[in-house]
Amino acid sequence: MSRRIQGKVVEVSANGDLITDIEPRDWRDIPRSNETRVKVDQEHETVGIFGNDHGQPAMTLIAIADGESPLKLHLVDDSASMMLGVRSGASVEICW
Repeated sequence: MSRRIQGKVVEVSANGDLITDIEPRDWRDIPRSNETRVKVDQEHETVGIFGNDHGQPAMTLIAIADGESPLKLHLVDDSASMMLGVRSGASVEICW
């Protein structure tokens, strides 16, 4: 049985990260494995959830959950908002 959490982008940070309304209490028990998929704006998808020390290569879209802040979508070394054309209000869905 798959599980899902739905939310939305509520803010675009100064560096173009997509800040969601999905709070730590909502994603604490989600597996950090390849089973977990995060989709934004129904068009863009990434696999897994990472911490701030992710070590992923440039131009990789990742979901970051640092334990204290809402889930954010980050494009390594670039602006996720500009590259993906995503703004506040876009849908976000986590499935596992």
